[in-house]
Amino acid sequence: MKTDFKAKLIQHLANKRGEEGFTLIELLVVIIIIGILAAIALPSFLNQAAKARQSEGSTYVGTLNRSQQAYYVENAKFAADLATLKAGVPAETDSFKYTSVGTANEATNNADTKADALKSFKGQVKLNPVSQQADAILCITETAGQAAAAAAKSSTDITKACAFP
Repeated sequence: MKTDFKAKLIQHLANKRGEEGFTLIELLVVIIIIGILAAIALPSFLNQAAKARQSEGSTYVGTLNRSQQAYYVENAKFAADLATLKAGVPAETDSFKYTSVGTANEATNNADTKADALKSFKGQVKLNPVSQQADAILCITETAGQAAAAAAKSSTDITKACAFP
């Protein structure tokens, strides 16, 4: 019985050698599946890259707002421009152009988009006459490609207008 089993196993393995590899249909199915997965994943990846560029503007304007508040505490006035503020924010990046303008009672910090696909940001810091503290808000434009001066919505809640209470 053992020799009969061995003979059948050897015969089966010998016949199997001719069936090695993948058929053309199997390869095409795998390529189609990979193509479908890539078509689904690519837009998601591109969307995440745009969100990362968008968050740069929000982060830098927030930094400029906090820097203006700190500058006011130390100097009893807001910094006149970005160079005076020395916040470590570049005047221009690949996605945004940054400006900061300050007076005795308020400062405006802008991130104007350089790409039509991104929204602009505007930050304002104003002296509260009651508390004598510098209050800050961060605003975003409603549509992509607009200048920061058009920012009219709160960046934390776009259903609310961007204004000091």
